Amino acid sequence: MPNPQRCYDLAIVGGGINGCGIARDAAGRGYSVLLAEKDDLASATSSWSTKLIHGGLRYLEYYEFRLVREALKEREVLWNLAPHIIRPLRFILPHHSGLRPAWLLRLGLFLYDHLGGRKRLKGTTTLNLGTDPAGAPLKPLFRIGFEYSDCQVDDARLVVLTAKDAAERGAVVETRTEVVAAHRDGGAWVVTLRRRDTGAEETIRARMLINAAGPWVAEMLGRAAGVDSAAQVRMVQGSHIVVRRMFEHERAYIFQNADNRIIFAIPYQDDFTLIGTTDQDFRGDPGAVAITPAEIDYLCAAASEYFRKPVSRDDIVWSYSGVRPLYDDGATAAQAATRDYVLELDGEPGQPPLLSIFGGKITTYRKLAEAVLDRLVPYGGEAFAASESWSGDKQLPGGDFGIDEFETLLAGFIEAYPFLAPAHARRLLHAYGTRAGRVLGPARSAADLGRVFGADLTEVEVDYLRREEWAVTAADIVWRRSKLGLRLSAAEIADLDRWLAETAPVGASTVGASAVGAA
Repeated sequence: MPNPQRCYDLAIVGGGINGCGIARDAAGRGYSVLLAEKDDLASATSSWSTKLIHGGLRYLEYYEFRLVREALKEREVLWNLAPHIIRPLRFILPHHSGLRPAWLLRLGLFLYDHLGGRKRLKGTTTLNLGTDPAGAPLKPLFRIGFEYSDCQVDDARLVVLTAKDAAERGAVVETRTEVVAAHRDGGAWVVTLRRRDTGAEETIRARMLINAAGPWVAEMLGRAAGVDSAAQVRMVQGSHIVVRRMFEHERAYIFQNADNRIIFAIPYQDDFTLIGTTDQDFRGDPGAVAITPAEIDYLCAAASEYFRKPVSRDDIVWSYSGVRPLYDDGATAAQAATRDYVLELDGEPGQPPLLSIFGGKITTYRKLAEAVLDRLVPYGGEAFAASESWSGDKQLPGGDFGIDEFETLLAGFIEAYPFLAPAHARRLLHAYGTRAGRVLGPARSAADLGRVFGADLTEVEVDYLRREEWAVTAADIVWRRSKLGLRLSAAEIADLDRWLAETAPVGASTVGASAVGAA
């Protein structure tokens, strides 16, 4: 006998930062939630960002004051929620005499310092790049710079930990599960789910449907739900390159370019420098996006304009590219298109609603989730109307320690597991925070960690990721749950994939997915 249809308050399509943020907020308010992601969590836009929690300094030039203010306020909120994967970062903005005047930069940074109620992050200072160590990697023509604060984040881990928190609060999170159809039936949506590994299908019912499909938001509206959207999506491709570490200090750079764009050069994963991003319109399959030769040339040239040591193609150790599904506001240039989010609600009075999300950025995902639930109040009855915001006060899994306590926590962790190399211990604590001990389990020696797949990736960690964080493939583990792909060889990654396939558990292969297609 087949299972009876499962019923939920909300069904969410898309396991990026927006979908997972909505699932977490809604589950925490006591609503029943199902989230379906056709691939892995953060497998598209949300893992291909510049890895920043930031206000968006350049958005001030486009008068995006509401967005910038909201993002600036969120920096310290998110830092407090996840101090293991979010940390402050100082940025150096060299003054380029041929571009924006110094007074304009000072004005923009004054607004940046005061628009968002900054409390813990340091304010802007002026630097003499001739004497400050931050000037050493730069060409000598750059004499003055401005230093300000934002934060750095492990973007894919933020998504996974948000989904993990949602699941622990009662949400059902089903990865590799595609929404192939959805239609209204009386007072509910009937949603057809298909497991991509087995092809098994199931229908569920939901009072409300949330379309957080990112680059596939329009496809979801048309193909799956049969709804024509009045809003338009502007697909903008952003690409990054990673090179060997270019400077010794721990500060980042933001460089102005003659085309009015900016790029960042950011310390990354200890031994590397991340350079990006580009902005160009994209057409085609978002799942097949890749950096273009022209983008590589652009990023190398833009960085070489500032650094004493030029950046060339031969320096690149990794590159990645993603598609940002922005709301089409009619801007002529891709970099000028709004990064603010737009919510489109479809449904006549008395019909179950479909709410679609256009745009948005990682920094404001929590506020977007609150806005989504606010829009659904008229459809959710008294329970929705009475629910209150809570997500800014409860830390994400592993983040239950003070923002200044990481080094103390690390010292205790190393004492508890003295067989770990210090760099290995630090990486685990940055990834899992106070839950790092759960990853290691009862291990009391290096031998207890099991097989080593390369770098410091061990069998106990892989088992944890598969059991607790929906990891299935090597790519899930070495590019989204970690960035160990920068340190593992192609042969080691292929060997990990083979081992995962050979040791895959019988039946459901992801957390929370076992109900789909079960008989």
